[in-house]
Amino acid sequence: MVEIGYGGLFMKSYLWVVLLIGLSPSLSAETVQVAPISVTEWKSVYGNVETRNRVPARARIGGTVTKLDVAEGDTVSAGARIAVIEDVKLTFQIDALDARLESLAARLATARSDLTRGEQLIERGVITNRRFEELQTAVDVLEGEISSLESERSVVEQQIKEGDVLAPGDGIVLSVPASLGSVSAPGEVIAEIGGGGTFLRLALPERHARNLSEGDRIEIEGAEGARNGTLAKVYPLIEGGRVQADVEVDGLDARFIGRRVLVRLPVGERKAILVPESTLSRNGGLDFVTVQSEDDLIRRVVVPGETLTRDGAKWREILTGLEPGDVVVTPDE
Repeated sequence: MVEIGYGGLFMKSYLWVVLLIGLSPSLSAETVQVAPISVTEWKSVYGNVETRNRVPARARIGGTVTKLDVAEGDTVSAGARIAVIEDVKLTFQIDALDARLESLAARLATARSDLTRGEQLIERGVITNRRFEELQTAVDVLEGEISSLESERSVVEQQIKEGDVLAPGDGIVLSVPASLGSVSAPGEVIAEIGGGGTFLRLALPERHARNLSEGDRIEIEGAEGARNGTLAKVYPLIEGGRVQADVEVDGLDARFIGRRVLVRLPVGERKAILVPESTLSRNGGLDFVTVQSEDDLIRRVVVPGETLTRDGAKWREILTGLEPGDVVVTPDE
C-alpha cells in the first residue's frame, strides 16, 4: 500500500480496511445455510360461533298463546314448559261430553234398576226371557256409549295438555318468534333452542375442501389472544361453491351465538427459504442479509415476506435475493 501523506489515497485505503474488518466474521458469529423448507400455507377466514344443535319448539295444537315463559338468552332444560296455547273449542267439547256423560249415567242407572227388577220378575215367571234379554242389552249399550264418550273425553284432555309447549332439549333460547296473545297454528315454531355445546362453523371455498381433514390443527384469533382448535367435521355437501366445516375449541365464549371469529386454516404446503429474523438489516429503505462467500462477506439485497415462528424462534421468509446453498451470517448480539 502506498501512503501519500494525509492525502486521499491513504484515507480511501484506511476506509477499505475498516470495511473489511467490519464484515469479517467474528469468532462468535453463527451461520445458517439456506435450504428450501416445507411450510404450511394458511388461509384466514371467519367462522361463526354456533350451537351444535338447533331444535325448534313447535306448537302441537292450534290456538292462542296465553302464557310465554321464556325470552331470548334464557337457559332451559329438556321438558321445561316454554309457552301455553289454549283453544277454547276444546273446553266447549269437554263441557259437551260431560253433559252427555251425565245423561247417559242417569239412563244407565234407570236401566240397571229395570234389570234388577227384571231379574226378580223372571224368577217368578212374570216376564219372558226375551224381555229380560232386552233389559240386559239396554244396560250393555249404555255402558258401551259411556265408555266411548270417556275415551273421546280423554282425547280432548290430551289435546288440552298438548297446549303446553315443551323444550325439546337442554340449551339456550336463541329466538322466540311468537308473542303473547298471538294465534298459533299446529307445527308453528314458538321458540328455537340451541344446545349440545358450541363450536365454530366455517364456510370455505370448495377448492380447499381436498386439503382439509378431520383432526387438523386450527389457529383462532380473538380478543383473548391466539388459541388452537381442532377440525372436528367436514360436511360432504357443497352449496354455493362452499363447503362447511366445524371446529371444536375448548372454552369458547358462547354468550353470543352467531359471533364471527377469525380462523386460520391449513390449506396446503409449499417450499420457502427462511432465515432468522435477526439476520435482516434495513438501510435506505432496502433489506439486507450478510452472505458468506469463499473469500469475504457480502451484503445482499433481499425481499422479505411473512414472519413465521418455528420452535419458538422468529424466522423470515425470503422471496427473492437468496438461493439454496447460500450461507447467511447471523450478526453478533
